This record gives sequence, structure tokens and C-alpha cells, in this order.
Amino acid sequence: MGMDYFADISNQAIKIALMISAPMLLGALFMGILVSIFQAVTQINEQTLSFIPKIIVIVGALVIFSPWMIETLVTFTRELIISIPTMVNGQ
Repeated sequence: MGMDYFADISNQAIKIALMISAPMLLGALFMGILVSIFQAVTQINEQTLSFIPKIIVIVGALVIFSPWMIETLVTFTRELIISIPTMVNGQ
């Protein structure tokens, strides 16, 4: 037990944070690309046009993926709490 253990926990936390944020970020990315293509084709250069579709996609991703996101966070938190005695005892 040492810095390797805490580095492992930090790496897991970063991976989980990336996994949880990925559905919303990827959805917003693809919607932004679609709106940009639409604006380029129609030559509508309205800056606020892309916000509403992105917000709808992000809320939809939250609704669809929230059970998985909660399960992932609860599992990670449970594993951290269970490992507290190991961290305290140094085994």
C-alpha cells in the first residue's frame, strides 16, 4: 500500500468521470456538427440556433443513461467505502 494504491484510485475516478460524461458530450458534439452543417447549407448564421438542440440532446442523454450513471457511481463509491479499512490498516 502506498502511492501506487492512491494513483490507482485516482485513475479509476478519472476513467469513471470520463465514462459518465461521455454520452452527454458525444451527443452534444454530434448535434453541434449537424447544426453546423445545417447552418452552412442554409446560410443561416444564428449563434443561438445550436443551443436548443444541444440542450435537448443532453437532457435526453441524461434521461436515457441516468440509471447506468447512478449504478456506476454507486458501485465505485461502494468499493471505495469497503476499501477504507484496508487503507487505514495499510495492508
